[in-house]
Amino acid sequence: MNWIRTNSRFLVAIVLLLTTAVFLQARSRRENLPSREPLASFPLELDSWRGTDVPISQDVRDVLGAGDFLLRVYQSSETQPYVDLFVAYFPTQRTGDTIHSPKNCLPGAGWSPVKSGRIPISVPKYKTFMANRYVIAKGDDRQLVLYWYLAHDRAVASEYWAKFYLVADSIKMNRSDGSLVRITTPIVQGEDDETAQQRLISLAAQIVPRLDSYIPR
Repeated sequence: MNWIRTNSRFLVAIVLLLTTAVFLQARSRRENLPSREPLASFPLELDSWRGTDVPISQDVRDVLGAGDFLLRVYQSSETQPYVDLFVAYFPTQRTGDTIHSPKNCLPGAGWSPVKSGRIPISVPKYKTFMANRYVIAKGDDRQLVLYWYLAHDRAVASEYWAKFYLVADSIKMNRSDGSLVRITTPIVQGEDDETAQQRLISLAAQIVPRLDSYIPR
């Protein structure tokens, strides 16, 4: 029975992805591309957090495709572990450049998932949304990762729902733009997962309210 369920989910995912690709390629109407601020102008200072940009190599950009990307390290004090912020925004997904799921990219970078699940993220004046939660390991190093998909003021954890809304919004709004938001922090020796999680949530509370200017509603 488990084999049947696993293969059924795989087939559903393949059908959904193929349907999305065919639908978007078939759209001929000129797409609505809303104005926005470039991710490079996202604030370096977020309350007590201070950020430093990390260059993204050209070979990585070639894999990611045509989009706007931000990779930045934030730290709130010299003694507290850092948090990586990665944001990928695609103005259009009709040309074949689509959002890459971190759960597919992490193994390629040598990281293996140890734990996985989802948690709610609540930010004042914003609707609570679910984010993917992964504990990953490489040798003796461990990191905690939270990520979600964001488009048109809608944040979801499921990549399949993100694809569904991509098609629905393309029909309703004539837009196929979307984004991925990922935050990562090391789990240092003697630290538990929950402490690392609170560090990520603390930065998420500063990030989410500021994203509207960079990821249009």
